[in-house]
Amino acid sequence: MKDQQEKVSLWELFFTFAKVGVMTFGGGYAMLPILEREVVTNHNWTTSEQMLDYYAIGQCTPGVIAVNVSTFIGFKKRGLLGAIVATCGVIFPSLVIITAQASVLKMFQDNVYVKKAFAGIRIAVCALMISAVINLVRKAVSNVATAVVAVSALLLQVFLGVSPVIIVICTVAFGLLVYFSSVRRKEGVKK
Repeated sequence: MKDQQEKVSLWELFFTFAKVGVMTFGGGYAMLPILEREVVTNHNWTTSEQMLDYYAIGQCTPGVIAVNVSTFIGFKKRGLLGAIVATCGVIFPSLVIITAQASVLKMFQDNVYVKKAFAGIRIAVCALMISAVINLVRKAVSNVATAVVAVSALLLQVFLGVSPVIIVICTVAFGLLVYFSSVRRKEGVKK
C-alpha cells in the first residue's frame, strides 16, 4: 500500500484537484462528472465502482461531496498529507475566485453581460448535474431491488417530504437485509 501511495506526487494531486475545483459553479454535484473524468479516466487513480462508493460516503459525511471525495482519494494515494493536499487543491480555486469576485462584483452586478454570463453558467451547471445523476443511476441501479429502492427513495423524498436521513437509514437497513439473506442462502446451498 505504501508503494501505491508514493506513485503520485503531491503537486500532481494538488494540480489535478485544483482543475476540478475551478468547475465549482453549482456546487459539489456539478463537479462529479469532472472529478470522475480526472480521477478515473485520465489518471486511473481509482475505479468507477470505487468512485461510486466515495460518492456515497461523501454524501453521508458533513461537507461538500466533491471536497469529501477529493479528500478520500488524496488519502488513498498519499495518506494524510495527500488528503490535505487534495482538499487544498479542490478548494483553492474557489477561494481565489470568491476573493476576486467579492472585490469587483459590486461594481458589475447590474451589468447586463455579467447577468447573462451567470444565466449561462446556471444552464451549464444544470447539464452537469443531470449528467452526474445519469452516471450515478447507471452504476448504482444494477438490478430490480436497487431500482425499487431508488424509485422508492425518490418518491418518498419528492412527494411525501420524508427526511433524507430517514431514507438513508432505511436503505442501509434494506441493503443489510439483502446482504445477510444472500449469505444465508449461500450457506444453505453449501450444506
